[in-house]
Amino acid sequence: MPAMVEKMMFVGATPWHGEGTQLDENPSISEAITAAGLDWEVGTKPLFTSEGEEVNAKATFRKTDNRVLGVVGPRYTPLQNQDAFDWFQPFLDAGECQLHTAGSLSEGEKVWVLAQLNRANSEIVPGDEVSKFILLSNSHDGTTSIRVGYTPIRVVCVNTLAAAHSNKDSQLIRIRHTRSSKTNLDNVRDIMDNINVQFEATAEQYRFLASKDFNQNDIRKYVKILLGIDKTPDEDIKTRTRNIMDEILTLVEGPKQSATNVRGTWWAAYNGFNEYLNYSKGRTVSNRLDSLWFGQNGVDNVKALNTAVEFANAV
Repeated sequence: MPAMVEKMMFVGATPWHGEGTQLDENPSISEAITAAGLDWEVGTKPLFTSEGEEVNAKATFRKTDNRVLGVVGPRYTPLQNQDAFDWFQPFLDAGECQLHTAGSLSEGEKVWVLAQLNRANSEIVPGDEVSKFILLSNSHDGTTSIRVGYTPIRVVCVNTLAAAHSNKDSQLIRIRHTRSSKTNLDNVRDIMDNINVQFEATAEQYRFLASKDFNQNDIRKYVKILLGIDKTPDEDIKTRTRNIMDEILTLVEGPKQSATNVRGTWWAAYNGFNEYLNYSKGRTVSNRLDSLWFGQNGVDNVKALNTAVEFANAV
């Protein structure tokens, strides 16, 4: 099934993926749920064979339209959208964050809430900053656990950097769908108290990349590694792959990487590939969003960061 943004809301400037309903002010939880089209609940029902025998699994479905969302194990307990949003309430009450983006993908199979921390942006180099966000995502089709973690968003081009779902440094929490899920989410608050420290640690990694320049041989090798063609002779690289490689190399030295302290550094190299993932790789805008947060693009994003660090360490 093709991934798509079913409905979503966002606050402020249009996000990089260009999807959703814009709100002028930061919403309350109830306002956000309504604007994001997430004011529905998930139920479960038993499954039977064609001969009428009950199987050891059940189906999840959306109660508003009875759409089947997925097949899950017998112990699976849905985390309702309302409960996912409610996890943010103590942060909202304390003025620690504000709801920024929320919505569903693939007709309700996956949902997310993104909240921006009310903390100063991390400046990587003068004129280039990342904002701090907490991402909570959940699948109603049984394909992923409940996930809570942080992800930085680069202000200059509003794109997602190291994805919270894949980056081992994000202190991502995964919670199984059981009756204790809501209690476990409450316990995560203790870990999130240290979120700002972890953001700054990640920002230090970015600053390190910005302090190291690349040469043309290494940047080509970097892109070939990320595309999985580092062992392929240039003359054997397929035309389509060569075009993708050229596109990424152009982005690495493009206008979004042109700031004085960014241009020609491994920070620019990483961001060039990240820009490709955010804006080019994938069939549609919605497909890229799904892949960055739940799929292969997220894995590739983390590989790009780790590989850039390896090259920078060798400089």
